[in-house]
Amino acid sequence: MLTRTIRYTVRFQGSFLLGGFDQQLPAGEYQVERDEEIIEGLSWLAWRGVSTFIHLPAVGTETLKSQMKQIDPRELEDALDRDRKLS
Repeated sequence: MLTRTIRYTVRFQGSFLLGGFDQQLPAGEYQVERDEEIIEGLSWLAWRGVSTFIHLPAVGTETLKSQMKQIDPRELEDALDRDRKLS
């Protein structure tokens, strides 16, 4: 199965909460990775998302500890929409 990873940055103006986190995450820029696999058997090229990860902490945060946590991409989009409305 052919796979690819798309990397991008999201920016939150205020603190936000995603499922699976005990507390709100601070405002800032976060690196996100979305893994996709090709959908075989079609006559055109199509990809399906299989997992999405967010890198913690926010870009530019001074800490020695970092981690990647799997998230629901719909929750991320909802949190970004809420953040835009509050800004």
